[in-house]
Amino acid sequence: MAVQEIEQKKTGTTTVGIVCKDAVVLASESKSTMGYLVAGKEVEKVYQIDEKIGLTIAGAVGDTQTLIRVLRAEAALYKNMRGADFTVRAAITLLSNVMQGSRYYPYYAMLVLGGHDKAGFHVYSIDPFGGAEEEKKYVSTGSGSPFAYGVLEDAYKDGMTKEEGMKLAVRAIKSAKERDIASGGTKINMLVITKDGSEFISEEKLREVHREK
Repeated sequence: MAVQEIEQKKTGTTTVGIVCKDAVVLASESKSTMGYLVAGKEVEKVYQIDEKIGLTIAGAVGDTQTLIRVLRAEAALYKNMRGADFTVRAAITLLSNVMQGSRYYPYYAMLVLGGHDKAGFHVYSIDPFGGAEEEKKYVSTGSGSPFAYGVLEDAYKDGMTKEEGMKLAVRAIKSAKERDIASGGTKINMLVITKDGSEFISEEKLREVHREK
C-alpha cells in the first residue's frame, strides 16, 4: 500500500465544540487508527488558526493538515493586507470555498471551526464538500460523536460559563472514549477561546476538571 493511501486511512475521532456565554470550548481525544491498528495515542486534533480562532479535525491526517496550513497562511495575509483581524466569518467562508472547489476530489475531513470576533462567539461545522452550518449551542464530529451527543444533549444549558463548558466537553469526550473503539488515546486536547484570546488547557488543569465533574 502506498504511503499516501496509508495516510488517508488514519481515521477515528471524537471532537466537540461548545458555545458558552464567555468562551468557545474546542476539544478532542487523541487516538488515531488505521483499520484495526492504533496508529497514534497522542495525536493533536485541536489547532489554533489565529489568536481567537481554532479548528478541530476528523478524517484523514494529510487532508486536514493541508487545510490547516492554508487557513493559517490566509489568516496572516488577510491581517497584513487589510490591517484588520481575521474574523470567524472570513475563516469559515474561505474554508468552505476551498473545500467546495475540490468537491470532485474532496478533502476527507469533517471540521469544527470556533472562535470570537466583534459579532460574538461562534462554532461552525463543515462537511467535506464545504457545507458550513453555524451551531448555536454545540456540535460533535467523528466516529464517537453519537456518544458525545448523548452527553451534550443531556447536560448543555444556555448561558454556561467557560468552566462549565470545559467540564461538559471532558464528560462528552470521556463518554466517547469509553464506547467508541476508534476514539481514545492518552489525553484530551482542549482549546478555550475568550474575547481576550485563546489558550490550550494543560493536562494538569484537565485532571482537575476530571476530579471536579
